[in-house]
Amino acid sequence: MATFATGPQVDYLDQLNVPIIQGIFSTGKESEWEESSLGLGPIDTAMSVALPEFDGRIIAVPISFKEEVASGSTGSNGKMEARLQRNLPRPDRIDFLARLSVKWAALRLKPNSEKRIAIILSNYPTKDARIGNAVGLDTPASVINVLNALKSAGYHVTDIPADGDELVHQIIERCSNDTDTLTEEQLQLAAGHVSAKQYKEWFSTFPLKVKDELTEAWGEPPGQVYRTGDGLAIAGIDLGNVFVGLQPPRGFGENPIAVYHSPDLAPTHHYVAYYRWIRDVFKADAMVHVGKHGTMEWLPGKGIGLSNACYPEVTLEDVPLFYPFIINNPGEGAQAKRRAHATIVDHMIPPMTTADSYGDIAKLEQLMDEHYQCQTLDPPKLPLLEGQIWDMVRQADLDRDLGVDELPKDFGEFILHIDGYLCELKDAQIRDGLHTLGEVPPDELMASLLSVLTRLDTGGIPSLRRSLAEAMGLDYSSILNEPALPAPDPVPARLINGNETPIRTQGDLLERLEDLSRSAYSLLSESGFKSENVAGTVEKLLGSNDAQTTAVLTYVADTLHPALLKTTDEIDNLLRGLNGQFVPAGPSGAPTRGMSNILPTGRNFYSVDPKTIPSPTAWDMGVGLADALLQVYLEEEGGYPEMVGLVIWGTSAMRTHGDDIAQVFSLLGVKPVWQPESRRITGLEVIPLSELGRPRIDVTVRISGFFRDAFPNLIDLIDQAVQLVASLDESPEENMVLKHVLEDRANDQAEKDSAGPSSDSSAENDSDPASNPSLYRIFGSKPGTYGAGILAAIDERNWENVQDLAEVYTAWGGYAYTRQDFGIHARDQFRRRFGQIVVAAKNQDNREHDIFDSDDYMQYHGGMIATVRALTGKNPQQFFGDSSDPTRARVRKLEDEARRVFRTRVVNPKWIDSMKRHGYKGAFELSATVDYMFGYDATAQVIEDWMYENVTESYVFDPDTQEFFQQSNPWALRDIVERLLEAIERGMWEKPPPDMKERLQKMFLDLEADLEARQEGPQS
Repeated sequence: MATFATGPQVDYLDQLNVPIIQGIFSTGKESEWEESSLGLGPIDTAMSVALPEFDGRIIAVPISFKEEVASGSTGSNGKMEARLQRNLPRPDRIDFLARLSVKWAALRLKPNSEKRIAIILSNYPTKDARIGNAVGLDTPASVINVLNALKSAGYHVTDIPADGDELVHQIIERCSNDTDTLTEEQLQLAAGHVSAKQYKEWFSTFPLKVKDELTEAWGEPPGQVYRTGDGLAIAGIDLGNVFVGLQPPRGFGENPIAVYHSPDLAPTHHYVAYYRWIRDVFKADAMVHVGKHGTMEWLPGKGIGLSNACYPEVTLEDVPLFYPFIINNPGEGAQAKRRAHATIVDHMIPPMTTADSYGDIAKLEQLMDEHYQCQTLDPPKLPLLEGQIWDMVRQADLDRDLGVDELPKDFGEFILHIDGYLCELKDAQIRDGLHTLGEVPPDELMASLLSVLTRLDTGGIPSLRRSLAEAMGLDYSSILNEPALPAPDPVPARLINGNETPIRTQGDLLERLEDLSRSAYSLLSESGFKSENVAGTVEKLLGSNDAQTTAVLTYVADTLHPALLKTTDEIDNLLRGLNGQFVPAGPSGAPTRGMSNILPTGRNFYSVDPKTIPSPTAWDMGVGLADALLQVYLEEEGGYPEMVGLVIWGTSAMRTHGDDIAQVFSLLGVKPVWQPESRRITGLEVIPLSELGRPRIDVTVRISGFFRDAFPNLIDLIDQAVQLVASLDESPEENMVLKHVLEDRANDQAEKDSAGPSSDSSAENDSDPASNPSLYRIFGSKPGTYGAGILAAIDERNWENVQDLAEVYTAWGGYAYTRQDFGIHARDQFRRRFGQIVVAAKNQDNREHDIFDSDDYMQYHGGMIATVRALTGKNPQQFFGDSSDPTRARVRKLEDEARRVFRTRVVNPKWIDSMKRHGYKGAFELSATVDYMFGYDATAQVIEDWMYENVTESYVFDPDTQEFFQQSNPWALRDIVERLLEAIERGMWEKPPPDMKERLQKMFLDLEADLEARQEGPQS
């Protein structure tokens, strides 16, 4: 049981300073656990997993189960009178817990000079351009920091590379995972080898189920993947007692057809052998997986409470695992904690800043400033300027963003519209580089980061921009929500302050407030971030004292800035864990979402009590998201949607306490009931149609595998909501769930009638609502598996058309989840429901990343859109929900969000230059961005020709950027060029300029030749 993370309790555990390993006493039966793909039920998950995480405990395995046993007493008739429940031990799980505990104890007792540590970099896709996947983290540079720290702490570390680039280049030159370039000589020069004899010995100890699955998928051991001679190659480099390796390929590239039918594909023999080599040959005392995230914790097996036949345990076994992980992703971090006994050491988000203006946008602003001045100084010049402004709008392809096809008649109104939109773009949050483990944000980035962290209210601390605005008598909410409105007259003198650029709109005011916010932190920095200097800083900013502004800056001086200085804890607490000591627990979330109070980092983060989701505040946001979605649809289509498709992830549910779940309930027209004392959900109540003011909207959700494992209670609750709405005595016109149930019934009856009386086919039995397939609304991965499958198909070019992508998405997601049926094969119902979707939506709750930052968006949301298009012949409405400000729910079309992200980040020189500071990993990020754009275009058709052209000019043909690639990561440049050519080949980039296509083709051939020569160089 958990003791909850109250202040005194955490202090006590910190002082005790020993790791606490949570052996789970299950309340279920052993036979049920053995058969279950989920593993532990909702009660065990909450009480023995989620809540103990608040204490910083290491989650292990179930070691006992509740069974009924005879009491031993007899009655007068000589028969047994009672049966009691007792905890009965599970010997093999107790053995595992004991071995894991011994390994942890060894970390405390063994001298550092004798310890052996394996550091693992993820590598997917398995290309030389993409070594060190980790969201927001400069992985290679972070590894160098860890290596230097280990050496300083007395570990035997030799030949540490000079920097991250050299580290990765050494790995690639010796032996990597990239089979497109890997030579037989490199395989032979690998850091280690597992002989066929050795692997067969390990293989013989595996459970029979595992042996059968591995052999069926990959043949007799040791298989052919990464086979060299008699053995299997181990990619990486050894640096004394530290091994830096690459996580082996998952297997879908090596068995491409499996993506269409085998989401539960077993890992390769090589994958298992790699981890066993680390444990039994290299003899690692501990392992460090660097950054979000790898593939090991997502291998097939039980969701929580693993057995010895679950592949995370088959591979990792009893080796203590440490996992530096970005603080804003509690869900995927929890996956590693719960399926790989990981100790998380969370790390800071990257430095954040605003997009600002550049290129054609900056030129357009200059023209508009001139237009503003000519209105009073030189009116005859206005028609000329208006023509130039319109030409620039067209040149920058902004006419698409603004929704105008020809020169507007009311040009003054149009100018305000442009200005408001450009101000929104300039104010957008983007990353200013990457985070490096253990490094405090540098002084030159600190002011912008602090401004972003205090942009929203944090607990009882007000937003700095709001405080500054209100101190000057401005309506901040109006400024934020209506940037295109004219600025009030007069403008406060403090916002002019010698800046001659005119202030035309409220968006201009927002820009000046951002400048003033950064000035505040620059002034505070000059005075050493001391709270006694806050009053003087406020006086300089505003000319007088202001209580709210003083409160924000005092919070920064006393709490937030000191927390950022403790970013060094990321390395310190990793070393603490490697020394067998306690890694303190801490909260998780998105710091820029009004949650800067979760800092500092370097903690073993925890998440939420699943029974409190959705929270009352999440309900408010969910209602706002539902209303905004319906409003946008009404504006587009003139009526209400019958079926909304929504992607729901467990991580988002943890960060927001259930915004997405609340949106589902609001669309259906039901509301959670909370217990006042605990704020836990006790049930649902129907919102009357008279109060709802609209029809009840049907909803189909595609959940992630982690959501399934972490929140079985929410699956039950959503299913309960669907059944509740379907049972209401309402007309089908008012109740879309009921409408679709009746349509299903009619269709099934028609099929039965057409089949004739001798047919065995029959209408679905809907007498029992709990098992009625027409009420299936929750779909997800096959039990024990994870993912959507789209990435593997796209990375391996293993698709021809949208029907192929839909087939993959259906194969991976066509399993229904209800209170009665947990992951039942239901592809026909999946297709029926998806064929009814007219809106496909995905929400994003923070701006610390975007839709072209991760493959998950294009896989889950893009895959949903592609599947609907394959089933219906046309795209659904594609919506993007934005809840990054918890006080403002916004929904926009996906194509608008794609343009917004493209302009603010993808081709923004400010972001590109920030990536160049990070060498190899920065180039990696550019390459990944192109891949994710391509994936979203393949699935959702949201990338336009001008975007392909702009990214080609910015990434490929810009001389400085080209030189950067050549020095740090030429493999990434090759991959970008190859991907752009693929877009042309597939007709996604419909009309590329002929000279651009020819230049790309020539560059690709030149790069191939250069890389081939480079590959041959080290071997010769």
